[in-house]
Amino acid sequence: MSRLPGWALGGALSAAQLDGLQVALDALWSVRSGEVEPIDFEGFVARVRRGISSWDGGGLVGEAHRAAGEWLAGTAVDALVEPAHPVIGHGDPNLANYLWDGERVRIIDFEDAGGSDLAVELANLVEHLASRGTDWSAFLGRYPVDAERLADARRLFAAFWLTLIRPGGPSAHRNPPGTAERQAERFLGLLE
Repeated sequence: MSRLPGWALGGALSAAQLDGLQVALDALWSVRSGEVEPIDFEGFVARVRRGISSWDGGGLVGEAHRAAGEWLAGTAVDALVEPAHPVIGHGDPNLANYLWDGERVRIIDFEDAGGSDLAVELANLVEHLASRGTDWSAFLGRYPVDAERLADARRLFAAFWLTLIRPGGPSAHRNPPGTAERQAERFLGLLE
């Protein structure tokens, strides 16, 4: 990152940073997606289903797992596999991969990039743990996506994060106490 000007985005993004992020994402998403390998979204969905079904803990996190299992058993998530609005997906929307120089956002770290879907990419961005400091409501309104498709994609990524940060999860040790419970609340809120 020292070769590009700027610093990693993080925390609550300012209006200027959100505008810069939109310009950068619009540039990425304007590239024809049919010329790159698609991201294995079907494999991702299967991974989330396995992760949710493999845990039987209790408390609020357990309640969210049970609700996620019921939701994942439905057909809504399967509709996300086929892109409705094909775009090049970044694949790793951690805000640390978006550099802000005070005027412009530059996107880095494309190792997970591939063909994707606009609603899926937006959901991946706003549901990433690094994005929690920002209210994304107005930003999401800038994009012409089906609201229910976006809601389903957000539920899927929220369930994915639940599998990572739950007690004993592969990323649980990297997060402060209470993160799994906050994620459980977030997932359950997205079901409403």
